[in-house]
Amino acid sequence: MFARLLVARHGQTEWHAENRYAGSSDVALTEEGLKQADELAGFAAAARPTAVFCSPQSRARRTAEPSAKALGLPLRVVDELREVHFGLMEGRTRDELAATDPDAVARFLADPVTGAFPGSEPTADAAARGAKALRGIAAEAPGETVLVVAHNTLIRLTLCALLGIPLETYRTVFPRLDNAAVTEIAIDGTRTGLLRLNQPARTRY
Repeated sequence: MFARLLVARHGQTEWHAENRYAGSSDVALTEEGLKQADELAGFAAAARPTAVFCSPQSRARRTAEPSAKALGLPLRVVDELREVHFGLMEGRTRDELAATDPDAVARFLADPVTGAFPGSEPTADAAARGAKALRGIAAEAPGETVLVVAHNTLIRLTLCALLGIPLETYRTVFPRLDNAAVTEIAIDGTRTGLLRLNQPARTRY
């Protein structure tokens, strides 16, 4: 039986406006991000998932907490849902890195897999752990709907891994995931279907 996973990106963070790479860094939500977390709780209240999972990073936990509270469910933290570590890019913008290492930025833009930023988590490893995490969650909830709150790059890479899309195309196939927007997938073992993509949380299920 397929499990339906409502996979949401966390709310807006203090680094969002500058497009600064957060990765494994711990960055707080803005007031707008907190509002988005409440909007996601409204979406979840209509969808009635039977479980709420999230990344261990505070921006994901804080986004998921209102949903878990609204549903009267415990918040289940899954370490494998953490964001990709971006190595040399952690805490920087692309413009900042380009000022000191333009070749690193050019390699990444040409191919984010073979040209991943120096010191970053291997792209294939991140995609594999994300796919394993979501398949594991789905295996616990056959026939049910669950909410999962994670991160922009991890979600896009994981979608590629689950749907058989080449990882090097993740930035073009999935050019953006909005903060607190929901992507719904159905998983049964190794089978995955994409049901909706990047739906704003302020809309209803």
